Amino acid sequence: MRILIIEPFFTGSHRQWAEGYQRHSGHAVELLTLEGRHWKWRMHGGAVALAERFNASDSRPDLIVATDMLDLTTFLSLTRKRTARIPSAIYFHENQLTYPWSATDADVKLKRDMHYAFINYTSALAADHVLFNSHYHRESFLHALPGFLGAFPDHQGLSGVAAMGNKSGVLHLGLDLASLDGHRPEAHERQQEAVVLWNHRWEYDKNPEQFFNALFTIKDRGLKFKLVVLGEQFKDSPAIFKEAKERLSGHILHWGHAESREEYARWLWLSDILPVTCQQDFFGGSVVEAMYCGVRPLLPMRLAYPEHLPSAAHSSYFYEGDPTDRLHQLIADNDRDRTLGVRHSVEHYDWGSMAVAYDRRFMEMAGH
Repeated sequence: MRILIIEPFFTGSHRQWAEGYQRHSGHAVELLTLEGRHWKWRMHGGAVALAERFNASDSRPDLIVATDMLDLTTFLSLTRKRTARIPSAIYFHENQLTYPWSATDADVKLKRDMHYAFINYTSALAADHVLFNSHYHRESFLHALPGFLGAFPDHQGLSGVAAMGNKSGVLHLGLDLASLDGHRPEAHERQQEAVVLWNHRWEYDKNPEQFFNALFTIKDRGLKFKLVVLGEQFKDSPAIFKEAKERLSGHILHWGHAESREEYARWLWLSDILPVTCQQDFFGGSVVEAMYCGVRPLLPMRLAYPEHLPSAAHSSYFYEGDPTDRLHQLIADNDRDRTLGVRHSVEHYDWGSMAVAYDRRFMEMAGH
């Protein structure tokens, strides 16, 4: 079977997902992409540019799978002579309806932010199938739709919400977890003190203020620990990162983006505790990667995180409210033996397993 994946924002986790599935699938997977920058312009204009490329190609897919960054309605209308009888699906890595907007974004003040959510909504309407990367993501999107549509003056289309739910489902994110195994350091390379890890993007929605404020308090209490800060940095990253680099300088083992997958994996294996404070995570790929490497998570009881561990383990790995005291206890009582149960809970997200599930689901969608 031939599958066309359309990704207007081809970078980071979006690129890893598309290329990972292409490598591991039993089907012929073709990628139609644009560079991963100017995300708002990609949601507005990406469909036009990609429709031009598709119409000029000899691609004959059995199934079209677009991501949430594509205005699928525009793409299908511009390619209707060729795509009218090809089933389509949209895969939501994230969505602009329930994604927390930055208070510094000018579009919020200008009340233009609703348009991007509307593109997600109409794309889901136009698709034959709608897929989300977690149950939390699906439920939060469908739950928010009535209120979103209800803000418009008339002809709100509320009756279509149930139909969208009926054609939607969950296909968890596939990750290249097995590639992390080959970069495990020797036991003697481990630190004597507990190593605290940050491995997310340096952005507001990951709530770095709560993460670092907890460490500031624990430092002031005199507790010893080490710190590894990884993740993609941006020119407008929150100011707390600069402050934390200065105030925690004596604790830092590594600070900044890892230069390679190998270096990134090594730091995961060398870390002990992953306190997560994120305000948004529709799946949490970086959290899953750390858990696969045996890092003990300290997770907020919200978002997609409860899906990654059995309910019997929730009291051990989740917190509510402020994480400072729980983190203090974990650092003080750092268990040098990795918890295999954490790894076992997430290893099924590896492409070795997930590609089979994707192939089966996509064959059903294509009617094969």
